[in-house]
Amino acid sequence: MTSPTPDPSTGLMAFWSDIEPSYLPRYQQWHNCEHIPERVSIPGFHEGRRYRSLTNAPHFLMYYHTLSAATLASDAYMAALNAPTPWTREALAHFRSPVRGVYERIGGAGKLGLFAAPYVVSLRFDLPEGGEEGYAERWVGAACEAECVQRVQFYRADSAVGNMATSERRIYGGGPGKQVYLLLIEQSKPPDRFGDAVGRGDAALGKDVVQRVNEEMGLYWLEIAYRAKEVA
Repeated sequence: MTSPTPDPSTGLMAFWSDIEPSYLPRYQQWHNCEHIPERVSIPGFHEGRRYRSLTNAPHFLMYYHTLSAATLASDAYMAALNAPTPWTREALAHFRSPVRGVYERIGGAGKLGLFAAPYVVSLRFDLPEGGEEGYAERWVGAACEAECVQRVQFYRADSAVGNMATSERRIYGGGPGKQVYLLLIEQSKPPDRFGDAVGRGDAALGKDVVQRVNEEMGLYWLEIAYRAKEVA
């Protein structure tokens, strides 16, 4: 059995969206059977995942780990975004309140496991100037020591790449979220204890803790993960 390895992916495309309830099974079929395999076949794409909200609302977090944020501006990826398949055109028309962001990892703790984490906490926020370093260096390490936490990753939005206009974006109509930072906390059990991870991170900064603003949190369970052969 292969041991867990460091994650070679520093780029991330994350997409939060509701799906029109009547279209839900068709959306899942499209995403499982066409879209994720198509995307992961693009050079520099390492893994695709889809998580569903723990509230059972038709709300999803979809994301792709990539070699770097630059991968998400590559010619190969742009070609796919600007020539969506008929099924993709159909599916994207049923997205509701979509938010799509492109990110570069700036801190993290834990390792890429054999299997994708069954649960994830998504925390989007802004920080006052000067708050980034403490989160990247101390916060993530302390949060990763919490019970059931497998991995914590800290990202900064790449607005130049995230704001690029494409044919797909014209269909679903959404754009990047307003927050600059994203934390993904991967857990082996339902994140009813996510407060422990966040609390440990805040405690590690102590009096130096910088308060998060414009914070949005989501709690999700895994529906599908698809990893490229070279990182499997």
